Amino acid sequence: MSDLVARLLPEIEEIRDEDLRGRVAACWQEAIDFRGWSEKLLRSIPFTLLADNVSIAFIDHVRAVCRMCIACDDVLNQVHAEKKTPVNRDYLVAGALLADVGKLLEYEIIDGSPVKSDYGKHIRHPFSGVGLAFKHGLPSEVMHIIATHSKEGAGEKRLPESIIFHHADFIDFELVK
Repeated sequence: MSDLVARLLPEIEEIRDEDLRGRVAACWQEAIDFRGWSEKLLRSIPFTLLADNVSIAFIDHVRAVCRMCIACDDVLNQVHAEKKTPVNRDYLVAGALLADVGKLLEYEIIDGSPVKSDYGKHIRHPFSGVGLAFKHGLPSEVMHIIATHSKEGAGEKRLPESIIFHHADFIDFELVK
């Protein structure tokens, strides 16, 4: 795993399966390399272009939502114990970290500002994120989280991990919007 990915996403260490962790890191590294994103830019670009004056940075959003997913799983385990619907924690964390990785292909910087790229006007981040995940051999359950987390997943039957991620993601998004 690159030092940059490890610095940006310390939550990646929550993934117990070393192979899965490596595949998640490889997806991130490829997305970073696609446009040559610097650490400074990744820590400063807004997490969404769908609202004005967004002060929450892309990386902070990814980390916050991932941590909300972990906290939600912890609470459900504590309160519901063995009655809880089983959740694969590694898939939940991997999906949470990868759901928005496609934005690194969807966005570009023009005249110092992040904008939707020509690529992004045709391919939204859930699609490019699934493509990256497929290329790096991630499990279909993780690709399902990426694919169903946004409006593209409306009407689809979501896995438990995707339900948790979808709601955590929209908590952050709706508070900004």
